[in-house]
Amino acid sequence: MPEFASGVPSTQTTGAGDEIPRRLNLLDATMINVGTMIGSGVFLVPATIALYVQSELLAIWVWVIGGIVSLFGAVSVAELGSLLPRSGGQYVYLKEAYGPLWGFLYGWAGFGVIISASISAIAVGFATYLAYLLPMSAAEIKFVAILSIVFLTGMNCLGVKLGAQIQNGFTFLKIGALLGLVAICFVAAPSGADGIPISPIGLIHKVGPFGLALIAALWAYDGWIEITYVAGEVQQPHRNIPLSLIMSTALVTGIYVLLTIAIQRVLPMNAIAQSPFVAADAAESSLGALGGTFVTLAVVVSTFGANNGIILTGARIYQVMAREGLFFHPLSYIHPKYQTPIPSLIAQGIWASLLVLSGTYDQLITYVVFVSWIFYAMSGVAVIVLRKKSINSRPRYRTWDTRILRWSSLDSRLRWW
Repeated sequence: MPEFASGVPSTQTTGAGDEIPRRLNLLDATMINVGTMIGSGVFLVPATIALYVQSELLAIWVWVIGGIVSLFGAVSVAELGSLLPRSGGQYVYLKEAYGPLWGFLYGWAGFGVIISASISAIAVGFATYLAYLLPMSAAEIKFVAILSIVFLTGMNCLGVKLGAQIQNGFTFLKIGALLGLVAICFVAAPSGADGIPISPIGLIHKVGPFGLALIAALWAYDGWIEITYVAGEVQQPHRNIPLSLIMSTALVTGIYVLLTIAIQRVLPMNAIAQSPFVAADAAESSLGALGGTFVTLAVVVSTFGANNGIILTGARIYQVMAREGLFFHPLSYIHPKYQTPIPSLIAQGIWASLLVLSGTYDQLITYVVFVSWIFYAMSGVAVIVLRKKSINSRPRYRTWDTRILRWSSLDSRLRWW
């Protein structure tokens, strides 16, 4: 049974006697989540959603419900993060709730597929869009993808704060780019595009397609859990972890809904469904070739920043596992100067680079989605399991988000302490 101290130390102690300072503030934590969530999905998924639902109104509702589902996951994990403010995220929660075997399985699934394949897929997406600006062959695209993984891994080896600063900068850039695209679609839209045409819904026939569209949207929302992987390096974790999870998910939901409405303002539904690069087409319809170039640059910035967040956080899982004897022991090492898990970062980067050589963007995404949501579901149930295991424990924060967390309870008989 987990034990919870009366306070949170300013460092996280490793099994080897090293200590990792808590250097990430609320802004850093929120930007890690936002930057990881907003990757390549938002630029590609609208076409998939339009193809399935074929209704402007339903397409908007897909993003709204996807955001609500993700928020449910975020508030559940926020409670877990407040009770167990240690690095490792789902590895820690599953191990404490169900036993070491499930933590072990998640950690190895994360290294083999969930996290490493996500890094690979986003790197390939980054290089593919960069090829529209700098033409490259298929082999060169993979080389650039690997080069981006190597570069970001190296930067994150030099300190968690440096990695967070890179993340903050790219996240602000991508938020600005997305809001700029929204403004372009509304302000510079072709004449006659005065509103959003609402096509008939036909709900009975849309239930199945709506579900498939929702799965695609959930991929674009994925990443809301990232800060929990590095929870041991977050300042005031009982406050900042829940706040960052909730704020980042709400912010991204708002941006995605706004972008969907903006795209529908300038493109008909059938054009959205048939476009492999719908955001670029929306910008081109308003600003011509300049708009397409703008969106391409936005995707390049977005994917590069998203991968930085995953690389920064993912390596902490394997370091914690290695420290507890469930992964290769050398990966438990923390560099005394930079205070980062350099061997874990390097191992993650090597495996992700090998995965780049193994498949395309779509194949890599297929590896990720199915496995990751099994563990998300288990983490949701872990909220109830850990409440019953640690019934006398108390969360250490009392900010406004505790009221939201109370709504996420699956057992109305247990009060939020």
